[in-house]
Amino acid sequence: MFGTAPVPPSDGEGGAKGPKGGRLPENIMHFARALRVAGLPVGPGKTLDAIRAVETAGLRHRKDFYWTLHAVFVNRRDQKELFDQAFHIFWRDPQLLEKMMSLLLPEVRPDIDGSEEAERKKTMRRIAEALAPQSRREAPEEGEQEIEIDATLTVSDEERLQTRDFEDMTNTEMEEARRAMARMRLPLMNVKTRRFQPKRNGRRVDMRRSFRAIMKSGGDAMPLERRARVERHPPLVVLCDISGSMERYSRMMLHFMHAMTSDRDRVHSFLFGTRLSNITRHLRHRDIDVALERIGEQVQDWSGGTRIGATLEEFNRFWSRRVLGQGAVVLMITDGLDRDAGDGLELEMERLHKSCRRLIWLNPLLRFEGFEPKARGIRAILPHVDDFRPVHNLESLSQLAEALGDMGPRRLEAARTWSGELA
Repeated sequence: MFGTAPVPPSDGEGGAKGPKGGRLPENIMHFARALRVAGLPVGPGKTLDAIRAVETAGLRHRKDFYWTLHAVFVNRRDQKELFDQAFHIFWRDPQLLEKMMSLLLPEVRPDIDGSEEAERKKTMRRIAEALAPQSRREAPEEGEQEIEIDATLTVSDEERLQTRDFEDMTNTEMEEARRAMARMRLPLMNVKTRRFQPKRNGRRVDMRRSFRAIMKSGGDAMPLERRARVERHPPLVVLCDISGSMERYSRMMLHFMHAMTSDRDRVHSFLFGTRLSNITRHLRHRDIDVALERIGEQVQDWSGGTRIGATLEEFNRFWSRRVLGQGAVVLMITDGLDRDAGDGLELEMERLHKSCRRLIWLNPLLRFEGFEPKARGIRAILPHVDDFRPVHNLESLSQLAEALGDMGPRRLEAARTWSGELA
């Protein structure tokens, strides 16, 4: 009825028998796997729900089959285009399959980012990689002819990767971005603590050590021992939003948080959606795959709603005294879209801001030139942050590293930039 999906036959018959037999459940499983590779949050639970939904709805019309799978796999508006193209390609739409094959051919065209045509091609590029045979994804074997391309007057892959949005990256580009994050080093300014240490050129006289030196010499000499304050980088606390609107960015930021945890001590990481989860212990594992597996077992509110005010209240009540000591720097990664419409958020943000040395808000929505702080959650957060920065590509993370290494006075950049917007 719908054509044969690109999977090996499981029995002697080809094509789909019906909703309760044949290859259709297997084809739906492979279709769900392709959607997951293309970037949709599809797991085993949704795959089973899709098979049950098709069994219930039946296979009378292609349109019914399309909307049955759409109701299961699509839960956000921006996922509709990707699902639509993946459905018609996987279930053998000849017209879209021809467009798909044209994407695999080399072409040189001007960059038209921002138009509908560019967005459609970005989506189809991700689907092309998800549905491509495994042999095409692998590196060419030895002995194959090497094709040399003159790259004069072109942008290098590394430079292009620095400015590409995480939302638009293919799986290959995301792997390269993760490797780049693993090599990142975030410099944090050293701050003076309350502790002192002996230092020959210290500005303060250490009276206790000076008197001990006098007693050892029998009073014949009066050496002055000096001391200076111990300098150490402050703790770093990361609060990352894992709601549905932040899903693709939060998964990339987990690799960034793992790189920070491996690079320095006193890094505390938390995830929040509808609840707060402390993942600091898991990120200390050297293997990122093991760390992500343990985090997935602990965190149960992936891709759900966001209750920023409630989760910040829990953080301020149970964790602030443990991790915000000695002038901690807080990185808050969220788009500010709150399911509770900002109820209690301003009070908790004020308390958090007063408890840390510096509060930096990283928002992927700042990648849009026409961004305006209209949501109630965003308006409640903005007055209580010291810096407001985008976080949507590798270049923004590099700029964040520079900002952490050279911190200015509190509430300077964010207040100057957005004071007029909140008036």
